Amino acid sequence: MALAELYTQYNRVWIPDNKEVWQSAEITENYRTGDHVLHLLLEDGTELNYPVDPAPLPPLRNPDILVGENDLTALSYLHEPAVLHNLKVRFVESKLIYTYSGIILVAMNPYKQLPIYGDAIIHAYSGQNMGDMDPHIFAVAEEAYKQMARNNRNQSVIVSGESGAGKTVSARYAMRYFATVSKSNSNAHVEDKVLASNPITEAVGNAKTTRNDNSSRFGKYTEISFDQTHQIIGANMRTYLLEKSRVVFQSENERNYHIFYQLCASALQPEFKHLKLEHAEEFNYTRMGGNTVIEGVDDRADMMETQKTFTLLGLKEDFQMDVFKILAAILHLGNVQMTAVGDEKSSVSLEDKHLNIFCELLDLDSDKVAQWLCHRKIITTSETVIKPMTKLQALNARDALAKKIYSHLFDFIVERINKALHFSGKQHTFIGVLDIYGFETFDVNSFEQFCINYANEKLQQQFNLHVFKLEQEEYMKEDIPWTLIDFYDNQPVIDLIEAKMGILELLDEECLLPQGTDENWLQKLYNNYINKNPFFQKPKMSNTSFIIQHFADKVEYKSEGFLEKNRDTVYEVLIDILKNSKFHLCANFFQDHPVPISPFRSTITVKSAKTVVKSPNKQFRTTVGSKFRSSLYLLMETLNATTPHYVRCIKPNDEKLPFEFDSKRVVQQLRACGVLETIRISAQSYPSRWTYIEFFSRYSILMTQHELSLSDKKKICKTVLQRLIQDPNQYQFGRTKIFFRAGQVAYLEKLRSDKLRQACIVIQKNFRSWHQRKKFLHIKQAAVTIQQYFRGQRAVRQTITATALKQAWAAIVIQKYCRGYIVRKLCQLIRVAAVTIQAHVRGFLARKKFRKMLKEHKAVILQKHARAWLARRRFQNIRRFVLNIQLSYRVQRLQKKLEDQNKENHGLLERLTHLASTHANDLDTIQKLELDLEKLATQKRTSEEKGKKYKEDTEQKLSKLEKQNAELKEQKTFLEQKHQEETKEMKDKMDDLTKQLFTDVQQEEKQRIILEKKFQNEKQDYEKEIESLKGEIKTLKEEKIKLQDQIQEEHIIQNDLKLEVGQLKKQAKMIPELQKEIELLQTQKMDVEKQVQSQKREMREKVSEVAKQFIESYDVEAVRSRLSTEDLEHLNEDGELWFAYEGLKKATRVLESQFQSQKENYEKEIEALNFKVEHLSQEIIHLQKLFREENDINDSIRLEVSRLTSENMMIPDFKQQISELQKQKMDLEQRLQEQAARTKGKMEEMPNQVHHNLSEEGQRRILEDQTEIHTKEEEKQIVTIQEIQEANNHLKKQHEIENEVKSKIKQEAFHLTLENMDLEEELDMKDRVIKKLQDQIKTLTKTIEKANETHVPAVPKEYIGMMEYRKEDEARIIKNLILDLKPRGVVVNMIPGLPAYILFMCVRYADYLNDGDMLKSFMSITTNGIKQVIKEHTEDFEMLSFWLSNIYHFLNCLKQYSGEEEFMKQNTPRQNMNCLKHFDLSEYRQILSDLAIRIYHQFILVMKNNIQPMIVPGMLEYESLQGISGMKPTGFRKRSSSIDDTDTYTMTSILQQLSYFYSTMCQNGLDTDLLKQAVKQLFFLIGAVTLNSLFLRKDMCSCRKGMQIRCNISYLEEWLKEKNLQSSSAKETLEPLSQAAWLLQVKKITDDDAKEIYERCTSLSAVQIVKILNSYTPIDDFEKRVSPSFVRKVQAMLNNREDIPQLMLDTKYLFQVTFPYTPSSHALEIIQIPSSFKLGFLTRV
Repeated sequence: MALAELYTQYNRVWIPDNKEVWQSAEITENYRTGDHVLHLLLEDGTELNYPVDPAPLPPLRNPDILVGENDLTALSYLHEPAVLHNLKVRFVESKLIYTYSGIILVAMNPYKQLPIYGDAIIHAYSGQNMGDMDPHIFAVAEEAYKQMARNNRNQSVIVSGESGAGKTVSARYAMRYFATVSKSNSNAHVEDKVLASNPITEAVGNAKTTRNDNSSRFGKYTEISFDQTHQIIGANMRTYLLEKSRVVFQSENERNYHIFYQLCASALQPEFKHLKLEHAEEFNYTRMGGNTVIEGVDDRADMMETQKTFTLLGLKEDFQMDVFKILAAILHLGNVQMTAVGDEKSSVSLEDKHLNIFCELLDLDSDKVAQWLCHRKIITTSETVIKPMTKLQALNARDALAKKIYSHLFDFIVERINKALHFSGKQHTFIGVLDIYGFETFDVNSFEQFCINYANEKLQQQFNLHVFKLEQEEYMKEDIPWTLIDFYDNQPVIDLIEAKMGILELLDEECLLPQGTDENWLQKLYNNYINKNPFFQKPKMSNTSFIIQHFADKVEYKSEGFLEKNRDTVYEVLIDILKNSKFHLCANFFQDHPVPISPFRSTITVKSAKTVVKSPNKQFRTTVGSKFRSSLYLLMETLNATTPHYVRCIKPNDEKLPFEFDSKRVVQQLRACGVLETIRISAQSYPSRWTYIEFFSRYSILMTQHELSLSDKKKICKTVLQRLIQDPNQYQFGRTKIFFRAGQVAYLEKLRSDKLRQACIVIQKNFRSWHQRKKFLHIKQAAVTIQQYFRGQRAVRQTITATALKQAWAAIVIQKYCRGYIVRKLCQLIRVAAVTIQAHVRGFLARKKFRKMLKEHKAVILQKHARAWLARRRFQNIRRFVLNIQLSYRVQRLQKKLEDQNKENHGLLERLTHLASTHANDLDTIQKLELDLEKLATQKRTSEEKGKKYKEDTEQKLSKLEKQNAELKEQKTFLEQKHQEETKEMKDKMDDLTKQLFTDVQQEEKQRIILEKKFQNEKQDYEKEIESLKGEIKTLKEEKIKLQDQIQEEHIIQNDLKLEVGQLKKQAKMIPELQKEIELLQTQKMDVEKQVQSQKREMREKVSEVAKQFIESYDVEAVRSRLSTEDLEHLNEDGELWFAYEGLKKATRVLESQFQSQKENYEKEIEALNFKVEHLSQEIIHLQKLFREENDINDSIRLEVSRLTSENMMIPDFKQQISELQKQKMDLEQRLQEQAARTKGKMEEMPNQVHHNLSEEGQRRILEDQTEIHTKEEEKQIVTIQEIQEANNHLKKQHEIENEVKSKIKQEAFHLTLENMDLEEELDMKDRVIKKLQDQIKTLTKTIEKANETHVPAVPKEYIGMMEYRKEDEARIIKNLILDLKPRGVVVNMIPGLPAYILFMCVRYADYLNDGDMLKSFMSITTNGIKQVIKEHTEDFEMLSFWLSNIYHFLNCLKQYSGEEEFMKQNTPRQNMNCLKHFDLSEYRQILSDLAIRIYHQFILVMKNNIQPMIVPGMLEYESLQGISGMKPTGFRKRSSSIDDTDTYTMTSILQQLSYFYSTMCQNGLDTDLLKQAVKQLFFLIGAVTLNSLFLRKDMCSCRKGMQIRCNISYLEEWLKEKNLQSSSAKETLEPLSQAAWLLQVKKITDDDAKEIYERCTSLSAVQIVKILNSYTPIDDFEKRVSPSFVRKVQAMLNNREDIPQLMLDTKYLFQVTFPYTPSSHALEIIQIPSSFKLGFLTRV
């Protein structure tokens, strides 16, 4: 289709506009070839007849569906207005600052901080193709990094743009991306060093300009080196054309380099005081711009950051201080004053403060510097002439020296940075980042702008060639015929500048001439190029300028200063002075040494794409122009040897307003940076390119049924295009893409929208007809109904008469009476029946109630007797217990009383001694303080005398100084009259002297005032000390009085204590009598209990005999057969026999249940007895230790002889008690044997279960009695032992009180030791007796079990849940059970966690043996084995899942069988018996818990790595809802998903992967809570990754894509429901994604819509909501964009929220994992080891 045919009605075009550059207009009439005017309607409603006959047709406007594209090459019409409009829509409405233009990334400066540069964004772009994500500087960096890694080819990122466009920031972000994605594993932190070089270079090379607060005033090319693993190993930096003139001159509202202001801001810091700096406003070189402060910038904080980065790069403080010295010297040099002496001379004062500081800092001779700043040396062949300079020449020489020093310092800092970034290894590849000035044109352009634009001409040529090459490669790859494309070649301009006899060569030639001037050089240019070169012009109104036609624009250059700046001369004498400086750094700057070769150059082989023109003259290298040209040649060589990536930074406005778009400024920059040239090259051939899949998906609506029936999509696309576009020259078919000429995609979009519009009309037509027909039928039905009722009413009125009404009324009356009669009759019948039923029922209920009351009465009688018996028994037990407690409590209280009194006595004595010592010390201190007071008084007098003398001296000095001042003034007047020529110099000197004198006087006055203040302060301090000392003396006297009172009170207390000790002695004599009474009470208690037990036995025997006789005499079945139902009822009402029979049956059941419960209680009591016996044995051991201690102390015991003899008399009683216990033991053994024989006889005799139960109960009672006897005997033993302890305590107390008897006790002490030894032997005997009793109890329990199992068959061998192993088998266990075990072979047909149970059974065996070393060794080797398995299988999901489950079960086993009450609540009695006995494994539980958390994190990481590549293709790109396609053209950067549709992930892939994870975890027996936590983590990852990708992909933010996402979320929710995981909170983690999908689908127009969005989107932050609204992209013309006003409304509502301003979700966030405790129901004793485990050497215990 011809382009002219597209100018039809309703299409829109762009026409030029003076304000906005281009203006949109709509065509009102179809255009026909030959028309002279195009009829247009402007957006403001005015009509316009646009002339088109001599002028070309205006450019067509793209459809709205194509506006706001990520790539400008995706536009159907590629021209300047389309590019400008697309950038404006993206920047102003969507707040997107990045846009692709083919291979270029266009970056608009937002003048605002945006949350799109965090680490989460970096990780989101890492590994992605450029077309898959929104345009970003990180996408360009990732493409460069990926091509470097894939092709092993060096890359370069070229960042250009004018000042203030954001070049420095873009380059910094690109370097940060490389440092983040290629972090090395070494500890060198090379990435941090590379990034640290930026703040330093910005400090010394960046400055504030009128266009930018941080403008780079130099070009920089940074090569980041990588090794073979693509990790950063070092970097190298090259700089170009530093703006040295800024050091000595700044325009209004500009600043010098940042480092100067940072130094001045830190002048008051101690380390900078020797630099003698002041505020920046005090120095000439920093105050020229007027404002020395940048708003929002803290120069002092920046200085600290600069120092930190110096340190990070390894540049120590000495080096830093040397650099700061030179910088300070430059500032002081700028303040050196030049005074004119006549018209041709000038001078510098030797007393100049700043000159002396400058010389002091650089260690120079101030006389020489002062001389040669104002003179120059001219050397001729015959003589050397020293010529004075004028003031202007001297100032220029001073400024040239400052520029030279700063230039050398800048180069030196860059060199040191390169050394710090130097690496020792071999460089494999590198990525270069070029941050260079863009094309510049100002009102006044000089040498700097000329060099900058020359560099841009070279870069533009390289860019054009690269674009041309890429176009050619694209056409050849797609097998499309290549036609030569005409593009702008700027080689003539470059030749004009750098060729032989070019501008630069003529400039260098003029610089060599001694009398060369700017005017002569300009005249040569006029003579050589005017009317000879079309790119060189002479201004009409100026003879001091020339014009060059650059690729971007015409630029007029002022010739003034070109020669001076190109020469960059500093007089040789000044250079020699600096060479001879003792400051080594300054001297090294000016030494004649060759420039060191960069270490990076040796490893890079650079081949230029073009032969380099070498400099013909060696002398030219010394000029700035020749140096810049050679460095530019080297740069172009490097760039030609790399694959370039272009970033063009655009400044949207000059006012630095955020998101404000100035069309004129933007177009100017687009023309200058080559973006429009790229588009022009693309538009000349086939600018629009679609893959076959994209074309089929987008335009399938234009295909016929026959075409769709074909299987080959490529063939379908070809047939459709041949049918729709008749001209075959308008498109070309490539191998994978279709190429369209300009406007053809817009034509196809028009056909598509027309087809959709027609379909919409058909749908509307049918819907409206259906709706109207439905409405008509409803109205028709209503009319028919109204007619029906109206006609019926009319018929009724016609037929009704008076007779008919009377007859009808009579019939109604008859009916009423008849119906009433029938109802009354029926009611009477029902009433009679109800009364009879009530009578019978009430009688039945009364009888039932009577029987119930009778039963309750009898039960109450039985309960009364039973409760009385129980109450009596409880009372007896309590009374017995209370008596025991009272006796023990009284004894203990007496003991405590004696101990407390003894302690008080000791305390009082110690306190008395302490008080006496403190009293003596206080007296000494008082005496010392009095002496100190006298000394202080004398010091006070001397200080007062010194102060008076000093005051008199200062006054005398002041008078002398005043006299001297008067004399000097007289001399001054006298000298002024005599010497008029030297008046100025003398005035300066006198002023300096007077200033110094005044300063000295002021300083002396200040010192005098300070001394007076010090004297007054010391005087006040002395007075305060005297007052405090007086107060201390008073307090010491008061304390002395108090201490005397306390001593008297303590004497009284000692007398009272002596009386109480005497009383206690008397009470101690009463203790033996109380012991005898206790023994009598115990014997009486034993007798009473025996009587009660014998009575109980007799009662039981009687009951059993009665029951037996009753059962034998009555045959129950026979009685029941003989009795009729009436007899049974009679018995039930009156007799007692039936009740007796039923009661006996219930009694037997109760006895059976009681027997079972008593049996269980008996087992528990046996366990309790065992515990008591163990406790008693421990107490006996403790007593033995006490006796041993007593034996050691016996040598020092001093007691009365009578007391010892009385205590010794108690020992035979102990012997008698022991012998009685032995007798009781023998009796118990006999009784137990007799009882065992009786139980056997009774078991054989009793035929029924009732008698059997009764006999067993009797045995149990007997055993209980015997055990009670044993416990009582043991209690007696404990009481006797306590008595021994009490006696020993009495002995100790008596020894402390009575120290007089010493000699008489030795013999008795010897007897005591012998008797104590006897007591120990007797205690050992008691231990043996207790052990024998324990054995007897065990034998009794066995006999009882045998008696119970007489009728039970033989039981097989029982296991106790342990695995016996040898210590040398530990390695084999770990190898077979952990290291070599495969999960697939274990999980089938086996209990989950089987290896964990086997490991715990081995742990139980080590605990059973009480072998701590064995247990420790096994636990450590087990944990190490599990760690080794995890380390070897870090990426094996099944292995991680298997061992996570096993370590969880192992941990639960350690808790369940630990013996701790909190873990034993749900255990069975058998499991409680299997608890660990000897060791506490809580430390190992903590170790295993940490290991489990580590395995869980690795387990989650493996699942993330497996599922993450599927998330974006499955959740975002895959279209679950067929027929709802969101495909749009993608331009030059094609999406990876649209290139090949085979082998892509779908939603089914995600669900299958989730099911695989779930089934594996279930098979391995993972706990449900852990499984739910893992699923929750996975769902959070799915939601976060999908949402993050949605934020970074504008093409996915559409209504249709929201429907697709909502559908995919529903699939995930169904999966959760299917797996019964609704309670896992996984669904809640998808809430942000669900709300984002809803936000894409909801209407976004009115205030109510904004309010609904605010209320619904609670899980999204304000930044995220605004990002989605700004990124919303319509897929069809029927959808509307979100207006900026609506976005502002929503943003205003969201401002009230207090959420985190974070765009991206943290995909690495991990929920806190908890390992719940779930006790196992598996019994350890039934677990068997399968043969596949190869653990035959383990035996079950």
